[in-house]
Amino acid sequence: MKTDFKKQIPSYTAKHGQFSVITVPTLQFLMVDGHGDPNTAQSYKDALTTLYPVAYKLKFFSKGELGQDYTVMPLEALWWSDDMDSFTSARDKSRWDWTLLNMVPDWITQEQVDTAREAVARKGDAPLVEALRLEPLKEGLSVQTLHIGPYDDEGPVLQEMHHKFIPTRSLSMTGKHHEIYLGDPRRTAPEKLKTILRQPVKE
Repeated sequence: MKTDFKKQIPSYTAKHGQFSVITVPTLQFLMVDGHGDPNTAQSYKDALTTLYPVAYKLKFFSKGELGQDYTVMPLEALWWSDDMDSFTSARDKSRWDWTLLNMVPDWITQEQVDTAREAVARKGDAPLVEALRLEPLKEGLSVQTLHIGPYDDEGPVLQEMHHKFIPTRSLSMTGKHHEIYLGDPRRTAPEKLKTILRQPVKE
C-alpha cells in the first residue's frame, strides 16, 4: 500500500478563488537554501538537482527496507525578501531569498538522510548535497488559496491576501510566504498550473 500524503494531510488542499484560514501541522522536510531569480539563478537549478535524488533515494529505502511505500511529495518553497512588495507590486525576483522543500514522512530519520546524501554524493550529480538538511517546519495558523495559472500572475492574488484578507480578519503575517507546486511546469501549460499559496499568520 502506497501512502499519498497529499490526500491525507488537509493542508495540501486549497480552493481556487477562496482564502481559507487553516492550521498546518508540523511536518519535516528536506531543505536547501538559496537566493535570486528562480528562472536564472544557477543555485536554484543546483538545489532542484540535489533535492529530488535524495528524496527518491529515501523513498526507495523506505519501501525496500522499512516496508513503507509513499508517493514522493511535490516541490515546495519558502520565499522572502527585505521588501515584501518584491512579491506583489514590484515582482523583482532578483531580490528573492528561498528555501526549496520536499516533505518526507515522520518515520524518516536523520541517519537515513545522511546515508541517502552520501549515496547521492558518490554519483557526483547533486552539487548542493552538503547543504541539504532535514528539519521540521512549524507554521500553524495560516491563510492559503489555490492559484491556477502562470507563476507570474500570482502578484494580484498575494496583494489581496496580504493587504485585504489578512488585515480584515484581524490577523497579521508571520513567517515566510509558502508555495506548493501541484503542477509540473515541464509538462503542464502555464495557464493550467496549480499552486497553493500560503502565508502563516497570527491573531
